[in-house]
Amino acid sequence: MNMSYKKMMSVLIVATMLVITACGNNTNEAKVNNEPGTADPKSVEPMTLSYYSEDINPQWADMQDDIGKYITEQTGITIDPEFAVGDAVQKTNLIAASGQYHDLMAPKGSHGVLIDAGAMLDLTDLIEEHAPNIKKMLGDQINRLRYSAEDPSIYFIPNLDTIGQVYFDAGGPFNLQHAVVKEQGYPKIRTLQDYENAIQTYVDKNPTIDGQNTIGLSLLADDWRILISTTNPAFFATGAPDDGEYFIDGETYEATYHYRRPAEKEYFRWLNHMNDIGLLDPESFVQKYDQYLAKIASGRVVATIDQEWEIGDGENALKSAGKHDRAYGHYPVTLDESYKAANFQQTGFNGGWGVGITVDAEDPVRAMKFLDYLASEEGQILINWGIEGKHYTVVDGKRVITPEFLEMKKNDNNTFKQTTGVGNYNLSLRYGDGVEDTTGNYYTTNNPVQILENYSPVEKEVLEGYGVTYWKDLFPKEDEFPIKAWGAAWNIPVPNDSPNTVYNKKMEDITRKRIPEAILAKPADFDKVFDTMLEELEKAGVLDMEKNYTELVKARVKLWSE
Repeated sequence: MNMSYKKMMSVLIVATMLVITACGNNTNEAKVNNEPGTADPKSVEPMTLSYYSEDINPQWADMQDDIGKYITEQTGITIDPEFAVGDAVQKTNLIAASGQYHDLMAPKGSHGVLIDAGAMLDLTDLIEEHAPNIKKMLGDQINRLRYSAEDPSIYFIPNLDTIGQVYFDAGGPFNLQHAVVKEQGYPKIRTLQDYENAIQTYVDKNPTIDGQNTIGLSLLADDWRILISTTNPAFFATGAPDDGEYFIDGETYEATYHYRRPAEKEYFRWLNHMNDIGLLDPESFVQKYDQYLAKIASGRVVATIDQEWEIGDGENALKSAGKHDRAYGHYPVTLDESYKAANFQQTGFNGGWGVGITVDAEDPVRAMKFLDYLASEEGQILINWGIEGKHYTVVDGKRVITPEFLEMKKNDNNTFKQTTGVGNYNLSLRYGDGVEDTTGNYYTTNNPVQILENYSPVEKEVLEGYGVTYWKDLFPKEDEFPIKAWGAAWNIPVPNDSPNTVYNKKMEDITRKRIPEAILAKPADFDKVFDTMLEELEKAGVLDMEKNYTELVKARVKLWSE
């Protein structure tokens, strides 16, 4: 049996489940050692690196944006990307089976299939020899990049999680239009009942918005996005942090498929109630992502349960049209006040998903030096702020976005991204919000000063109405929760020969069918549908799946503590 056939057979029997959250990870460190690294002189000989990502990027401008042109001038590198559309995991599996790989690949949750196919290089020596900036940024946390105790190779440089992350703002998941709370005199929005009351009161008084029927609450269930809008909020509403499809016991590290938590059943019962009283968008479980964004952009969706990064394009359209009252605020909603929203529970640096260099890369050293350039102080300032004198200036030693681009960022962020390239080049390891460079400036624009600059006057008015400065001020603080020893469970690698690769798909098929069915059922039938789902999960092997995942969590804790 030849190797290509083995690869193909290995890939075709694998079923992987992509577990996503929009959230990054916190650490107590707000400043890290940022002395510039000493890298080899940058080569500017023209070279194209092919790049594959499971994430789409509608604002990609073929490196003809300002930052893209500058990066090519400095490094000689041009990125030729392929962004997955449709089923990203299936696409990655097909690439793995083909045996033909891009120079750089960022597969996210399906990274294991590429490792098993032999597609990815071990980057350990490349980092040691050619990536001084990446080495310095990682410091003593390089151990968190290792794949597993059995295979300590480093296959990916994280580009989703960041070093030294501190959150200054909230971005979901329980969102409510500013117009709603302004009209009602800034009511308390703390429980699901508070949230429902505000929505119902506004819909009753405003049955139409701009000539269209008002929608109380719209959800999204298009492919993997069902996790972000429909199912993940169940653990946020019941006092649990984001660990993907599992709830992890903080003391025993035992993993529970989170749908099996009794409290979450009550969250889904509330959604069933919202549907019964006519506040839930009846198209929630059939609409596509673009249709959902179009509804948000119309201004007639009073509330969304989602993350800012997912609804952002719709909100940007509202802001571009001057409809700032129709944009959303973010509230710490839970089932009742006995629960405390754990959205900001700290994980430390997670490592995990990121970009890797494949065995087909023409020049792995050049590729690594390119990634290291992006991780340098110069590169980090560039990808976050743009070009000095054009996109920002330095006033009294502090970086300030120029008025022209600040206005564009606030009111037409899509054009801002396409024009400047800010946000398009998060390809390598990154410093997080709250980390300062050698000049005492923050690396990112998501810092207290810039966040306030980005808020619209309406947003500031609403926050003032609640007596706070930032949306995060409404939420419980990081130090109210212990730091999670396992990081975030959603990015713990599941070996492709693990039974969980099959279990995951079985559980996904059950929950993605039954959760919408339970929400749309008559209230009298809710328990029957939901309990049927729980029975089906047990018959499909959920207890064994949880046992296996518990061992993976414990193994990560041990690996990270060594």
